[in-house]
Amino acid sequence: MAQTHALPQPFRPLPIRAMNAVGRALARLGARPFALDEPSLMRAASRANGGLEDFGEPSFRPGLRKLVESLEEDARLNLFGRYFARRQLLELLAQRLVLRDYSNRHPELAHEAIRRPLFILGLPRTGTTLLYGLLAEDPAHRTPLSWEVDAPCPPAESATYHSDPRIVQTEKRFEQLRQLAPGFQAIHPVGARMPQECIVLTAPEFMSVRFEMCFDVAGYQTWLQGQDMTHAYRFHRRFLQHMQSRHAAKRWVLKSPGHLGPLDALFEVYPDALIVQTHRDPVRVVPSVASLEYTLRMVSSDEVDPIRLGRQQLHMWSRLLEQGMEARARHPEREARILDLHMHDIVRDPLACIRRIYERFELELLPESLQRMRGYLAKHPRNEFGEHRYSLEAFGLESQAIEHAFKGYRERFGIEAEPYL
Repeated sequence: MAQTHALPQPFRPLPIRAMNAVGRALARLGARPFALDEPSLMRAASRANGGLEDFGEPSFRPGLRKLVESLEEDARLNLFGRYFARRQLLELLAQRLVLRDYSNRHPELAHEAIRRPLFILGLPRTGTTLLYGLLAEDPAHRTPLSWEVDAPCPPAESATYHSDPRIVQTEKRFEQLRQLAPGFQAIHPVGARMPQECIVLTAPEFMSVRFEMCFDVAGYQTWLQGQDMTHAYRFHRRFLQHMQSRHAAKRWVLKSPGHLGPLDALFEVYPDALIVQTHRDPVRVVPSVASLEYTLRMVSSDEVDPIRLGRQQLHMWSRLLEQGMEARARHPEREARILDLHMHDIVRDPLACIRRIYERFELELLPESLQRMRGYLAKHPRNEFGEHRYSLEAFGLESQAIEHAFKGYRERFGIEAEPYL
């Protein structure tokens, strides 16, 4: 029988408790500080970035508009949450401004070649992070590190790639997140020098599952799952071209659970892409990712409903998988460039799975790279930052409902049931 693990109570430092108390008083007066509307956000981003006004192609605006609408209508933000959401949106708009300004001054970036990028995709909590970390150890591979995504201009230089002062700045930001969301590091480790996920690279286009991980933006997420993601991948490609312009490698290795559904858009922009899709029993995945998102959403809201959250996760991930399976069925010619790996194999013998990836895609695995990967495994044992505990019951989930929602997925990929403790 599954154990019930109580949901953690939110941690609130005294200044944030005081801030939220002020927010409740202002709410009773009908006041909403920290405006979350498209015009004021764009004006503020422009002022904060030296008067830059060119945000690039307007394809980002429908997503921004829908997101701020959902933040107001769905997210139940406390005052700190409003501040936190506004800060994130301004940072993303700032990235658009500085990236556009840099590309206008360096038109040669458009000619940067990206060949055979390797994408890791799968449900969260399915071994993708382990594979990502191992593949990043190959010197032939280039992963987007968190610090260079966080502060992309100017592009990272090879000579200072491991000593750039922006590394310290980004690590301070992650430390703030660890303090605001204790336990998050045990669920999903983050760090300035760690490879970043593509949900962050597409966030400035405002087409990303990143937002629903931090906030209850149900309206936005429903909208997103019906969109053509081609614009998001075009922005993603320009971001990669920018980052590799002064520090390149033979191949990009990239990762995101958000890639599961929009495979057609991914292949439209990256026609020679290589895909590794990971798999795991969804009965274990859904409550685990719900626990992750509960931890993050509690930073910005005092009214996170775990039952609502559980339903959202069940629908969202089953739908993304359905979209991905439909895309794969429409294009059987792509299967030669897709490798399916099951989490139990990844955990049991990660290096054997790495060899399968290299063999499948005819990549060269040098002894030096293999040795570095062994070192990575030694330095990063399982549960390195503590054990992640979660339960179905805490989120109002039942195994039968998950089985029904993921029936086609389990049958298509032969997903075995895991013991649920």
